[in-house]
Amino acid sequence: MSMQHPDHHDAELALRVYDLRREAVMRASRNAIARDFWPKTYEELRAVMTQPDHALNAPYRQVATYWELVYGMVRHGIVHAEYFLESNGEGLFLFAKVHPFLAEIRRDTSPRAFANTEWVAVHCEPGRRIYEQVAARVRKMASESR
Repeated sequence: MSMQHPDHHDAELALRVYDLRREAVMRASRNAIARDFWPKTYEELRAVMTQPDHALNAPYRQVATYWELVYGMVRHGIVHAEYFLESNGEGLFLFAKVHPFLAEIRRDTSPRAFANTEWVAVHCEPGRRIYEQVAARVRKMASESR
């Protein structure tokens, strides 16, 4: 697989990732995180992460680990980054919401939490461009919800 140009393998993986996003439980989890997950403090985020009976606990874990897995394919060169990220920037939306608390998340859960997603947002040029736009949108949406 050439990383200079996307090929049919990249397309197959992008379509598979899209197909998995359409699964009913995943779709419900994605909707919950997009609509209802707006932590203003680390304590709010920590409650989601650590309380199994919290309404957003399972959606958070499903969405966060899904995108971490997906972005691992980008980070490790399994897919053509620019082509793949054109249609798979949604995980950066969650990352923008948790980024202010990343040090605490890593301290309390795992030092590798969001490592692949952070790499896409910071070290991958196409990901960085997308993340800048997404993060600005998340900041605006968060300020309007207060």
